Amino acid sequence: MAERSFAREVEDLKLGAGEVFRGEGILAVTKALLQSGVAYVGGYQGAPISHLMDVLADAQGFMAELGVHFEASASEAAAASMLAASVNYPIRGAVTWKSTAGTNVASDALSNLASGGVKGGALIVIGEDYGEGSSIMQERTHAFAMKSQIWLMDPRPNLPSIVKAVEDGFALSEASSTPVMLEMRIRACHVHGSFVCKDNRKPDFTLQQALESPVRDVNRIVLPPASFLHEQEKVKDRWPAAVRFIREHRLNETFDGDLTDLGIVMQGGMYNGVMRALQGLGLEGRVPLHVLNVTYPLVDDELVAFCAPKRAVLMVEEGQPDFLEQALATILRRADVQTKLAGKDVLPMGGEYTALVLSDGIAAFMRKFAPDIAVAAAPDPRPVLAHPLVKALAGAVPPRPPSFCTGCPERPIFSAMTLVQQELGQHHIAGDIGCHLFALNEPFNIGATTMGYGLGASSASAFQVKAGKRAISVMGDGGFWHNGLLTGVGNAVFNKHDGVVLVVDNHYSAATGGQDILSSRATTASRSTNHPIENAVRGVGASWVRRVDRTYDVAKMRAVFREALTTPQGGPKIIIAASECMLNRQRRERPLFNAAVKKGVRMVKPRFGVDEDVCTGDHACIRLSGCPSLSTKPSGDPLKPDPVAAIDSSCVGFGNCGEVAEAAVLCPSFYRADVVHNPTWWDRALNGLRGAIIAWLQQRRMKNSLVIG
Repeated sequence: MAERSFAREVEDLKLGAGEVFRGEGILAVTKALLQSGVAYVGGYQGAPISHLMDVLADAQGFMAELGVHFEASASEAAAASMLAASVNYPIRGAVTWKSTAGTNVASDALSNLASGGVKGGALIVIGEDYGEGSSIMQERTHAFAMKSQIWLMDPRPNLPSIVKAVEDGFALSEASSTPVMLEMRIRACHVHGSFVCKDNRKPDFTLQQALESPVRDVNRIVLPPASFLHEQEKVKDRWPAAVRFIREHRLNETFDGDLTDLGIVMQGGMYNGVMRALQGLGLEGRVPLHVLNVTYPLVDDELVAFCAPKRAVLMVEEGQPDFLEQALATILRRADVQTKLAGKDVLPMGGEYTALVLSDGIAAFMRKFAPDIAVAAAPDPRPVLAHPLVKALAGAVPPRPPSFCTGCPERPIFSAMTLVQQELGQHHIAGDIGCHLFALNEPFNIGATTMGYGLGASSASAFQVKAGKRAISVMGDGGFWHNGLLTGVGNAVFNKHDGVVLVVDNHYSAATGGQDILSSRATTASRSTNHPIENAVRGVGASWVRRVDRTYDVAKMRAVFREALTTPQGGPKIIIAASECMLNRQRRERPLFNAAVKKGVRMVKPRFGVDEDVCTGDHACIRLSGCPSLSTKPSGDPLKPDPVAAIDSSCVGFGNCGEVAEAAVLCPSFYRADVVHNPTWWDRALNGLRGAIIAWLQQRRMKNSLVIG
C-alpha cells in the first residue's frame, strides 16, 4: 500500500478534451503523459515524484485499456533500462525517479541510451530534490545532462507550462533522436493549479507491434566502432536538430518590459520566485525576461538577440557551479556582445533561490547597473528572528531533530543496540538510506556514514579486520531489494566478511511512501510479494542468519545482537529485524477499528502510562527510547524535585517504553491500561469490582499513613 489512496486522482486522469484538471504539478505530468500517447511508464518512487508513481499504480486497470504498460521498477537503473524500448522502435516511453541520487544509480543505462540515441520519444521525469526541503546531497541534474548530452527541460512552475513541457519533451526527443529530461523541482511538483485537458491518446505504435515485428540495428549498440560514430552524431546531427526544434517551436519564452536596457535570463523553474521578487521590489512588468524552459542545449542566437540591446543582464541560475552563467558569457563573447553580465556576483553560489534571496539579488543588480531606478523596499522577515521574544523562545524550546514516528518498530532495534554497546563497547556502525537513518540523531547517536541506498553493508567492507571488534552495518528492506542483496550481503559472503549486517524489515519501502516490495506481506493482483528476505540471503550463501519477528521485544533484540558480535563463527552475521511500519499499520487498522466501534462492536485499545509515585525521575527510559509520546511533567511531590516521565495521548500502545525499561532493568513505573470501547455487562461488572478493591486499598493506605502538620 502507498501512503494514501489515489482513487480520486485516477478519475481525473480520465478527463477528456475541454474538461478542466485541477491538482498538483506532478499529477499534471501524469495526465500529460497519457495525453501524449505514451506506451510505457516506469520508475522508482521517492520525493518529490512519489505521487506520480502511486497514482499510476492505482490506475493500472484504466491504463491497460489505453494500451499503456506501467511497472514500479526495482531501482532507477531498472527504470532507465526500460527506455531501451524506444531505441529501435517509434514508441514513446517515460520513466521517473528522485534526482540526483536516482540519476547516479541510473547512470550506466542513461549513458548507453544517450550514446546510441532513440527513435521513439524517451522522457525522463526528474524530481529535482534540491534546496531547503531536500533530503539528499545538494547536486544538480544539469551536470549529468551536459556530460551525457541529454536535453534538459525546466518549465515555468504552472500547470499549463508543465503539461506543454511534457508534450514538447516527447516531440523534442523524437526530432533530435535524444532522450530528454524534464526537471521538476519540489515546489513545481507541489504547486497547485489547473489546465484544460485534451483526450488521452493510445500509443501510435504499440509494444505489441514491436514484439511482432522486431528490429535490430547494430549501429545503435554502444560498441566500437559505433560508439565513436555516436559522439559525432551528437554534435553534428542531434544537437543542431534539437536547437532547431527549440527555436522553431519557441520552447523558450521572452517577456517584454519598459526598462529595455536591462534584462533577466532565468531557468524556467525560477520564474515564480523571480516574479514574486519583482512584485515586492515594485518592478513587476518592467524588467524584460528571457525564460529558459530548455536549459540544455542553449540557443545561442536567441540569447544574443535578447542580450545585445541591453546594458546589463542578470542570469538567475539556482545551485552551483554556474554552468549557465559561464555558457552565456561564452556565447556573448563569441558574438562580440558587450552587455554586462551579472549572476553569482549578486546572488549566492549555492542554496535554494527563495523569493527573499532573489529579492536581495535583483535589488543588488539594480543598484549596480540602474541606481537611478527607484526600487521598493521589499518586506524582510529576517528582523523577526532578532526580536527578544523570538530569541527567548529559541533558548527555551529544545531543538527537535528528525526522528522515528511514535510506535515505530525500528526504535527498539536501536535501543537494543545501545544496550549491547554499553556491555561490549562502541562499534563502528555504517548507516544506510531509509527511516533507520534517524538513529543518527538523539537519543541513539548511532551510525558513522551513509553512502547510498542499500550500500550500508558494502560501506563497512574496509573494516573487516580478523581480530578486534566487528563492524555493524544497517540497511532497510527497501534498500535491500534496491541494491543491498548483491552489493551488500552477496559481497560480504564472497569476501568472507566477519561483520554484522542488520536488515530492518518493516514490510514496505516505507521511506518513499509505503509502497509494496518483494518481501511485503500483502498480496496484490499486479505484483508478486511474500518473498522472505531470509530466503534471499541464504540463497547468496549466508549461513549465520537470525530473524526477530517482533522488534518491540528489546531483550530478544539485545540477545541477538550480543550473539552476533561474540559468536566464534566466521562469515557475515545477518540479522533480520521484522515488524510492520507503524504508519502503514495505523493507516490500515485505524479506519477498521473506528468503523467497528461505530457499529457497536467491543474493541480494546492498549494504552501505556507511568506511575508517578514509582518513577524516580532518572529518565533513562527516555534516553534509551526517545519515543515522541514519552515526555516529562512535574511530579507534584515537593520531596521529588525532578520531573517524572509521562506518556501523552499520541501513544499507539505498543509498549516499547516499558520493554526498554524492563530490558535495561530500569524501574517498574510503566503500566498498561486497556481502553474498552462498547464494553459488555461483564466488562462493566469487572471494572466496578476492580474500582471497589482499589478504593478499599487506597482508604486502608490513607488510614495507616503518617500526616505531618
